[in-house]
Amino acid sequence: MTTLLPVKYPIIQAGMVWVSGAKLAAASANAGILGVIGAGSMKPELLEQHILKAQSLTSHPERLAVNVPLLYEKSKEQLETAIRLGIKIIITSAGSPKTYTKWLKDQGATVIHVTSRPELAKKCEAAGCDAIIAEGFEAGGHNGRDEITTMVLIPQVVDAVKIPVIAAGGIVDGRGIAAAFALGAQGVQLGTRFVATIESSAHENFKQAILSSHPSSTMLMMKKHVPVRLMKNAFFNEVKKLEDQGASEEEIVTLLGHGRAKAGMLDGDMQNGEIEIGQGCSLIHDCPSVAQVVNQLILDYQKTLSLIAPL
Repeated sequence: MTTLLPVKYPIIQAGMVWVSGAKLAAASANAGILGVIGAGSMKPELLEQHILKAQSLTSHPERLAVNVPLLYEKSKEQLETAIRLGIKIIITSAGSPKTYTKWLKDQGATVIHVTSRPELAKKCEAAGCDAIIAEGFEAGGHNGRDEITTMVLIPQVVDAVKIPVIAAGGIVDGRGIAAAFALGAQGVQLGTRFVATIESSAHENFKQAILSSHPSSTMLMMKKHVPVRLMKNAFFNEVKKLEDQGASEEEIVTLLGHGRAKAGMLDGDMQNGEIEIGQGCSLIHDCPSVAQVVNQLILDYQKTLSLIAPL
C-alpha cells in the first residue's frame, strides 16, 4: 500500500459523514497516513470548501483523498469537484464499481472501492479498481447485509483477487492492524478510532459517548432499508421496535425523516440522533490528536509483533 499510495504508513483514516472534514483529513495526511474527506454529507459546493481548506492545512496534499458514496444523487458532481481540485485518490462505496472507475482512471486517479463480500471484490478488480477496502460486519455506518466479520472476510477477499486488499471493520488499535496483516491485508482503514480525536468534526457529546461505550453499545439495524450499525439510544429503540413488529421499508424511511445523522453526530443529540459508530468503540478510552493516535498505533503494532510466540 505504501507503493500504491503516497503515505508513510499503510493506514487510511476513513471518510465518515459529518465527521471526516478538512481538519481531520489534513491532520491525518500530516501524520503520514491517507486523510479522507467524507463527501457523503456534503453538497459539491461544501466539498470544494473542505478540499481547499484541507489542502491549505497540510504539507502533504498528495495524501488527501475523497470518499464518495455512490448511492447519493450528486455523487458524479462530487467526483468531478474532487478531480477538478487535484485530488488523485478516490474511494467509492455504496454502489457499483463499474459506474465511474474507468472515467476516474482516465482522469489519472487511483480508485479504491469498498466492499463487504468476496464476490463483489472480484467485480471491483474486473472494473479496474486499484485496490479494495474489504469492510467487515464490525464497521460503523453503512454495512453489508451478509454480516461477514472482518476475520472471515479478509482472507477470503485476499484469496479472491490479485490487487491489494485493505482491511476495515473493528480495527481500532495496533493489535487489530497486526491481525489484519496476518490475514493477508496490505493496509488497514480505521474509522471509529478517528472519530474520537481532537480534529474530528464529531460533537463533543458523540466523542464522550464513545469513551463511555461498552461491548454491546452498537447493533446493525435497518436491513430492509440500508444496513447501518448504530449506537443504542432512544432513536435506536424506535427503529428496533418497528423492525420487531415487521415494519416495511417505507415505515423505516418515515421514521428516519431528514437530518437524523447530522442531529446526532454533528449537533450532539445523543437520544434522537442517528449515531453511526463501529463495534470497536468500547476499546477507545481517550480523545487525543490524530498525530498521537497514529504514533500509538505504530507503537502498539510493534509491541504486538514482539509478543507473538512462535509455534
